[in-house]
Amino acid sequence: MSDFPWLTVMLVVPFLGAVAMPLLPKSLSVENAKRFALSVAGVELVLGVIIGLKFHNDGGVQFTENHEWIKAFGAHYALGVEGLGLSLVLLTVILTPIVMLAGWNDGDEGRWSPRAFFAWMLALEALAVGVFSATDVFLFYVFFEATLIPIYFLVGGYGGPKRAKAAVKFLLYNLFGGLVMLAAVIGLYVESAKAGHPSYLISDLAKLDISTDVGRWLFLGFMVAFVVKAPLFPVHTWLPDTSESATPGTSVLLVSILDKIGSFGMVRFCLSLFPEASHWATPAVVVLAIISIIYGALMAIGEDDILRLIAYTSVSHFGFIVLGIFVLNSQGLQGSNLYMFNHGLSTAALFLVAGYLIKRHGSASIRDYAGVEKAAPLLAGFLLISGLAVLSLPGLSPFVSEFLVIVGAFVYSPWAGAFAVTGIVLAAIYVLLMYQRTMTGPLREDNATITDLNLREKVAVVPVLLLMIILGLFPKPLADMLNPSTDHSLSQVGAKDPAPTVSDSAEGSAQ
Repeated sequence: MSDFPWLTVMLVVPFLGAVAMPLLPKSLSVENAKRFALSVAGVELVLGVIIGLKFHNDGGVQFTENHEWIKAFGAHYALGVEGLGLSLVLLTVILTPIVMLAGWNDGDEGRWSPRAFFAWMLALEALAVGVFSATDVFLFYVFFEATLIPIYFLVGGYGGPKRAKAAVKFLLYNLFGGLVMLAAVIGLYVESAKAGHPSYLISDLAKLDISTDVGRWLFLGFMVAFVVKAPLFPVHTWLPDTSESATPGTSVLLVSILDKIGSFGMVRFCLSLFPEASHWATPAVVVLAIISIIYGALMAIGEDDILRLIAYTSVSHFGFIVLGIFVLNSQGLQGSNLYMFNHGLSTAALFLVAGYLIKRHGSASIRDYAGVEKAAPLLAGFLLISGLAVLSLPGLSPFVSEFLVIVGAFVYSPWAGAFAVTGIVLAAIYVLLMYQRTMTGPLREDNATITDLNLREKVAVVPVLLLMIILGLFPKPLADMLNPSTDHSLSQVGAKDPAPTVSDSAEGSAQ
């Protein structure tokens, strides 16, 4: 166990900041209240950097804390991170202050005060850190469900005209997934109680001898919740509606951070606790992932609303992430683990820059734009870089992730790899068409008033773009952090990379 409760501190700091926001003196200006929230997020970022520097890549689960919580059914307040969990905690603390800065004025016109807007963001940051660091299943479930509350209020209170319907749809879909998972959580308690010592600790549950039938049912309970959260076809429809109605910053927190709970849970719980069931479900999940890749890309090509288009690209990219997880080989899983972080960066950049554009013109429809690069060249350039990252251009961070997933898919099955490759081609179509229709060509008269990015907007987006470029050219630090997690997950599920084959003709020539 850790001598200092780093993860608890990272939970408490933004939570206390969220509680303090509405309690700040009324005499304090709105701008200063926002600065206070940004300062809290900055402190959280510093804490994240500290644990990142203290983390040992080959040290397993670190910064652990374990305290008995609810003795009656073996629940513990237990925290700890390995490479994958730490990468998503770092993604959370990096993007939260960026979203606050980029959406500085997004809460000014909502149903509630700007203070509440920033308070919900801090609360969401605290809960996200909790969900990625919980090493007790019951504690994970509590954080998992609690994350719905801030997003519901951020969408329903500060979104567009369809915000009420979108917020309710988001809540209903995710509550359904959570209720299915609750049944599986209860099932795990029953199984651990049969073993004589009820416990929700992942380390204890991984040692249980669960029967094949029970293991498959429990796997499905968790998997349903994670598929809704990720999301995959056909339970994805809440995501485009929510992204269309939410502020761009809220969409970043949702798609880049919280939706990763689904893919993270598949690795952390489905593979480790139900290895037999994971092998059993692999063919069906692979098919579902490939459908999501192609379907999401096709829907993005035909979409006129920029925010919905970005949401559909994420449906396609989550298909890649899930595909890499369930091909059950080192290339695919390593690619998926990298993809979770890199997709968070590229999608965040695209949402934020698109949000700047929409804020200036007042429309999210692609047909209302043309030639914007002539009026706002820097905005156009940032949109181009973000779009190229989304289509996984070599030299930008998502490329390595997607390449490894596709290699893993080909190792699993040539047909799986062939279908997955079509996602790359379709991605080029929807990104370049969107850019061409909005940024190039003659400047429309009503687009001439669009101004270029101001200093605050540049400061918010540039770090994300730089990080994508750095990790695109030099992904080793992130890969080194994630490699031990990949190896551990594969060992838990009992998966091994196939041995290389040598043809008879090659053997004969060698002789």
